[in-house]
Amino acid sequence: MARVLRQLDDEVLERPFNKSQFFRLMGYLKPYKKQIIMALLVMVLATFASLGSPYLMSRAVGMLEKGEYHSIWIILIGMAAMAALGALFTRFRVRLMDYSGRRALSTLREDLFAHIQSLSFSFFDTHSAGKILVRVVNDVNALNDLFTNGIVDVLINALTVILLLMIMLAVNWKLTLIGLCIMPVLLYLIFRFKRVMSKNWQFVRSKRSNMNGYLHEALSGVRVTQYFVREEENAKIFESANDEIRTGWMRAIKYNAGFWSSLDVTGTIGTVLVYYFGVQFMGQGLQLADLLLVLWYLNRIWMPLNTLSNFYNNLLAASASLERIYEILDEVPKVRDSEGARDLPSITGQVEFDRVSFSYNREKSVLNDVSLHIKPGQTVALVGETGAGKTTIVNLISRFYDVTQGSVRIDGHDIREVTLHSLRTQMSVMQQDSFTFSGTIMENIRYGRLEASDEEVVAAARAVGADEFITQMPKGYQTEVSERGTSLSTGQKQLVSFARALLNNPKILILDEATSSVDTRTELKIQQALNVLLKNRTSFVIAHRLSTIRNADLILVIEDGKIAEQGSHEDLIRLPDGHYRSLCEAQARFMQS
Repeated sequence: MARVLRQLDDEVLERPFNKSQFFRLMGYLKPYKKQIIMALLVMVLATFASLGSPYLMSRAVGMLEKGEYHSIWIILIGMAAMAALGALFTRFRVRLMDYSGRRALSTLREDLFAHIQSLSFSFFDTHSAGKILVRVVNDVNALNDLFTNGIVDVLINALTVILLLMIMLAVNWKLTLIGLCIMPVLLYLIFRFKRVMSKNWQFVRSKRSNMNGYLHEALSGVRVTQYFVREEENAKIFESANDEIRTGWMRAIKYNAGFWSSLDVTGTIGTVLVYYFGVQFMGQGLQLADLLLVLWYLNRIWMPLNTLSNFYNNLLAASASLERIYEILDEVPKVRDSEGARDLPSITGQVEFDRVSFSYNREKSVLNDVSLHIKPGQTVALVGETGAGKTTIVNLISRFYDVTQGSVRIDGHDIREVTLHSLRTQMSVMQQDSFTFSGTIMENIRYGRLEASDEEVVAAARAVGADEFITQMPKGYQTEVSERGTSLSTGQKQLVSFARALLNNPKILILDEATSSVDTRTELKIQQALNVLLKNRTSFVIAHRLSTIRNADLILVIEDGKIAEQGSHEDLIRLPDGHYRSLCEAQARFMQS
């Protein structure tokens, strides 16, 4: 359990402030510069309005002190107007910054999602879905305060502090300096406590992110959990992660309470000093109105200072989220369009491997000097032991990975010199793990070809034998399927995925263990459909059940990353010591037993 938690606990709480990343982030606010400039102008007006009310109140006290009761109503109206204008300006400023900040964050999240979708298979081989989810959701959300309020609040509070000091010093500089004598203590408390508080809240956010990642993983694998009766162990791991959040939260609350108590006590001491010396100064000509004004403004100055001190801590925490976001945004897809890539014209389906070698990690080679030539319309079967390189070959055809050496050509075009979109739109791939999305069966089949008509969807489903079970469902093709297709059987999901692949009318069709979980009756239906649908279409079929590939035009036996044997079923079965013949005999013995 401790090892699992260590794996979860890889979030860095804060990073040194990265100026270049910060200005790069601010680029997302450029489209909203008019709104931001307007927000800054409104901010200045709101600040003056908020400081105007206490000033007018002090003048009212002065008028009362002098007995000038007849003009007091003018001051009261002015105070009400200042309060109303301050609230109005603040509301307008918040709406402007919320609009700009949230639109900018939305664009950032969209860019992040689009970039993740463009990344190569190799990226997802080494990054878990849970951690990627945390980047898109939690780390982007962590920037929310910085975008919507943080930067503007810093300017507001800096302006407020400057104006307060100017007015207080102008009213009575001696009394102001007495009130500010406690500032070193307050600044120490602010920076000391806020630093610790910030780290504790960051700790809580980090543990939440880790728990979200684990929760995503646990829910995705809940069936495996129940298969192996791991519920109790997983509950302990979740409980431990949850306890860390609770402990961190309580520790942060403790420091938070201590901070505000200390701030209140210190502020009260400053207020008492101002009262004491203010009374002394009143005998030397200090007006009561000026004493009250200094006191009111002195109480107003601590909150902006607190916010200013908190901004840098928030900036460091945001820098950690920002670095993790840009770590993904700066990830360059290993497979991408080359400079000057052109669209692949309509193909006939000729596929050629020219001395292809491939390695996933540059250490151990998966394919070694593979050469083959597939004619248009041929059905090619790949057989061999697990890990021999069958799936790697078909992944290279779709250019999910780039070859380490040699080249793959389709109709004479090196696939590295054509655009990925034009290449992949002319082929369909059905993998062993049939993924079904939330939505209707009709939407799932139409997933790769949105413009397809209902009739074309039904025709594709009927061709693979899926129409029979779909029409028996409550709403037919409009039946909603749950996440990952849990409401469908494994065989039904594969048939839906098969119909989805065939609907594209591809020139090249790849079936990677497509019938591995289909029962014999359904498999026969698929074979009957394939006899018609694979005609004049180049297809690559990977299957462990040799009965599904007996009619292939060409069978490739892959062994240790090389083509050990190739030919038709009849040719290969005649080889006395052939690997294919051994596979057929072993499977026959297994079926008999």
